[in-house]
Amino acid sequence: MPGSKEIRNKIKSVQNTRKITKAMEMVAASKMRKAQDRMRRARPYGEKIRNIAAHLSHANPEYRHPFLVERDTVKKVGLILITTDKGLCGGLNTNVARLILSKMKEWESQGEQFEVCCIGNKGLGFMQRLGANIVSHVVGLGDKPYMEKLIGTVKVMLDGYTQDRFDRLMIFSTRFINTMKQEPVMEPLLPFSGEKLGAPGGRWDYIYEPDAKDVLDEVLKRYIEMLVYQAVCENMASEQSARMVAMKAASDNAGKVIDELTLVYNKSRQAAITKELSEIVGGAAAV
Repeated sequence: MPGSKEIRNKIKSVQNTRKITKAMEMVAASKMRKAQDRMRRARPYGEKIRNIAAHLSHANPEYRHPFLVERDTVKKVGLILITTDKGLCGGLNTNVARLILSKMKEWESQGEQFEVCCIGNKGLGFMQRLGANIVSHVVGLGDKPYMEKLIGTVKVMLDGYTQDRFDRLMIFSTRFINTMKQEPVMEPLLPFSGEKLGAPGGRWDYIYEPDAKDVLDEVLKRYIEMLVYQAVCENMASEQSARMVAMKAASDNAGKVIDELTLVYNKSRQAAITKELSEIVGGAAAV
């Protein structure tokens, strides 16, 4: 059994750790509310532009935008992986990394190759360890995402699709369900069809100014950028929620460890006192 001094040092160390995890829990709770509000404010715009893109996919059949054209064969796949920049958020990054790894193995068995875009430091490190072909990345987004930081990275992937470097574009991120639950998701970005987006049947007719090509190029590009921005907002809300839950669990576990160490310390101290009393009584009896 360790001595009383060693046990006291352990108790003090765990107490200091609990102070840190408790502070991180409170910080994450504060940031979580702001991240959830930001995510919920972005959802209506995302739904509206999704509907517009779905309607446009049914309109103007004489011009088919490259984003709307299905490829006959798929030889390469573009992947956008969204993770966090920091850790200490439970299994958030591990779950989405496990999802993309399983899909990559599945597609690789079919002879497909990959080009990867990483948003977040954890995903970038994961893909570097895999030796993946990383064509663009962005890290250090902070607590609030800005579209200006994401546009360049997303444009590399859009250009890769229009230049036929890959035939399909997928995005992997974490969807916010509630404070206690976040799930990794995979969503196809390109090509997309009105049926998948929920557009009603039939044809939609629009009057384009200046012409259909310019309008569709701008709207569909904005649609993809908005999907990525929304996914980043969802991921940040999930990050703060997962971190708050993880730090609360760490604080609770630290409290249990302190209680157990305190019990061991008291037993050790009681045993030492009993031993000293026994020695004194034994010495007096011998005299």
